Amino acid sequence: MPRDIRLTLIGKPGCHLCDDARDVVQAVMDEIASTDAAPRIVFDERSILDDDELRARYAEEIPVVLIDDVVHNYWRIDPVRLKTALLAD
Repeated sequence: MPRDIRLTLIGKPGCHLCDDARDVVQAVMDEIASTDAAPRIVFDERSILDDDELRARYAEEIPVVLIDDVVHNYWRIDPVRLKTALLAD
């Protein structure tokens, strides 16, 4: 049975890199969803403007992508690297 993966995008409104990252994340999730035995990806998007702790930690690094609450990458999100990480056992 495929495992559940928590995928989180941390950014803020008006951030063009965040918009680009969202597009990459969505495309990768769509691609994975079309495969057999795909893991279930639970996606959450959070804004540093709504959370003082996130702002203090990530303000200079957004967008940030977390996989299961661990930083995967920030700034420019590589789709191949993200897909590989999401499909790793």
